Amino acid sequence: LIAVLDAGFLSANTMACFDSLFQQNRVLATWDFVDHETDVYNDHYHGAAVLSCMASFVPDSIIGTAPHAQYILLRSEDAGTEYLIEEYNWAVAAEFADSAGADIINSSLGYTEFNDPTQNHTYADMNGNTAPGTIAADKAASKGIIVVNSAGNEGNSNWNYIGVPADGDSVLAVGAVDENTNYASFSSNGPSSDGRVKPDVAARGQNTWLYTPFNTQPVMANGTSFSSPVMAGAVACLRQAW
Repeated sequence: LIAVLDAGFLSANTMACFDSLFQQNRVLATWDFVDHETDVYNDHYHGAAVLSCMASFVPDSIIGTAPHAQYILLRSEDAGTEYLIEEYNWAVAAEFADSAGADIINSSLGYTEFNDPTQNHTYADMNGNTAPGTIAADKAASKGIIVVNSAGNEGNSNWNYIGVPADGDSVLAVGAVDENTNYASFSSNGPSSDGRVKPDVAARGQNTWLYTPFNTQPVMANGTSFSSPVMAGAVACLRQAW
């Protein structure tokens, strides 16, 4: 059971790549922690693209890394703005996931700086113990949930480093590589500010094949947002196998 925390899952319930997911009733719950409603299919498209990396089942096109898993779709991110409240939304969504028995959280989200500069994190905060989202992610891991999180896309920016909650010591932070296993230049770098190796692993996040609500055929996209679910699906297969 994979809980996907994201910014919305626009039209996922009508996308052909998810036909089997919905026909087999494997979406067990939805909740929007931004607008406080059950409908997560009328907001941002990002979560639908993320979900397609795991849950797509289109033979001869794309089969996701966990096509037979069950899913919980949770909107914690308000894509239009960036404020610290979204880390608290993340925490409440993780509590929801825990209460529903989630085995894995995929979070293609990350927090560094905000619209209100007084809320900004610093690199020193990336120590695994400071940011609210990181504290929540480590707490989720302590409850037995494997938390898989994007390292971030700040490799070419002034920030450069991983974000929240990828800095958590119990969080599997996922960087991005291309099809030739070269580390993507945009993929955030480590170490954490207290010197731990981050990201922990990497998966294909450059030229990743996926579906969006705007394309009936698969497209390629870039971002640790997509390497994270690629890895989360693999984690689900390993967890079930062992």
